[in-house]
Amino acid sequence: MLYYLFQNCFCYGFKIITGKMTVKEIKVGIIGFGTVGAGVAANILANSDVIASRTGVKLVLAKVADLDITTDRGVRIPEGVLTTDAAEAIREADIVVELVGGTTVAKKFILDSIRAGKPVVTANKALLALHGEEIFAAAEAAGVDVYYEASVAGGIPIIKALREGLVSNRIHRIYGIMNGTCNYILTRMENEGADFSTVLADAQKLGYAEANPSLDIDGFDTAHKTAILAALAFGEWFGLDPVHVEGIRDLELADLRYAEELGYRIKLLAVIKESDGDVQMSVRPTLIPRNTLLANISDVFNGVLVEGDTVGQTLFYGRGAGRNATASAVVADLTDVAINLAVGSVRRIPAFRPGKLFRRVLSMEESSSRFYLRLQVRDCPGVIASIAQILADKSISISSLIQHERREADGTVALVILTHVAPEKSLRAALAELATLSINQSPVKLMRIEDI
Repeated sequence: MLYYLFQNCFCYGFKIITGKMTVKEIKVGIIGFGTVGAGVAANILANSDVIASRTGVKLVLAKVADLDITTDRGVRIPEGVLTTDAAEAIREADIVVELVGGTTVAKKFILDSIRAGKPVVTANKALLALHGEEIFAAAEAAGVDVYYEASVAGGIPIIKALREGLVSNRIHRIYGIMNGTCNYILTRMENEGADFSTVLADAQKLGYAEANPSLDIDGFDTAHKTAILAALAFGEWFGLDPVHVEGIRDLELADLRYAEELGYRIKLLAVIKESDGDVQMSVRPTLIPRNTLLANISDVFNGVLVEGDTVGQTLFYGRGAGRNATASAVVADLTDVAINLAVGSVRRIPAFRPGKLFRRVLSMEESSSRFYLRLQVRDCPGVIASIAQILADKSISISSLIQHERREADGTVALVILTHVAPEKSLRAALAELATLSINQSPVKLMRIEDI
């Protein structure tokens, strides 16, 4: 009876013999031996036996390629594995891991791997956001997989959740705090009352922000991730261009304080929404209620809230960057692809439908929201009435208003207004008219509100 059982049981497609799982070795080639590449190599070397015991596939480091193979990365690589030749890593591997970053040579390495019939794992969000349609089309033509869990939110398994865990849901909304640098800056500003430039300088000293922080603080890093999540959520490729992007560079401490007074926090928020079959995608500083879980994600941590028609709201939380978190996601992808190779199952769940767009992407002016406005106005009779009239003429209703008695040195006071839901086009028209008033002494600060 035992013999018959062992001869006829399978686990992930592997026959069980004398009570033990047959283990298949899968060779891995890594291109890029920087921080994340070293983390991936270390994870494979340390935990390949654990992975094998759970899955029946053993990841083996075949080659690790980098232009610099002399610098000590804190990982002892086996003899003969390090190389300066990326082509050698592609040739010797069953699966290729691209970790060089950028959008030029990285693209070449990925396409070369695909053309060689090798599945690819990458953490390159910028490359996928810009050239994902070409890369996935090449993979489909070659019949190989491209996996990219680490490209969005580091160690948080949001890609797998959308591809597999939530596959039976129509996705209505995704809200994401997906840049640890910006979240760290906003957390420090709120908690300590420090200004933006001071906290940014500290973030650079700590290694949370680059010497040139534009990619993070101007919202482009989050926009890359937004484009990827939108494709997964709706099953078609929109690309990066339709994503409306605003950063936190011009955010002032005063706005954080007023948001707090009104019961909100300001986060650099990625928003992906469906409305009557259309799609909205944006990255901008946004007010969200303080009593929500997403608003309480602080410091360098990331969070992604997904709302499906069946499951309702789910929240994914964790470290969005760093060597170990990103390496964990890369190796998880490697394991999935290795299992696919072992059982002969390729492209189980396509990322999106190729071809034309089936949904229309709304511009910001076509969409509606609640809004936060901060005006610096002359403290004189009739000011509030004038502003309220301009808003009313554009069918914009006020839900809250704050005006403290405290005057600035120039005799102006801050006037903070929250609106009910209104089209952004109408709001922009009202702001243009407000700008012509002599009572308004500076440009109006405008942010959206998301009542999650």
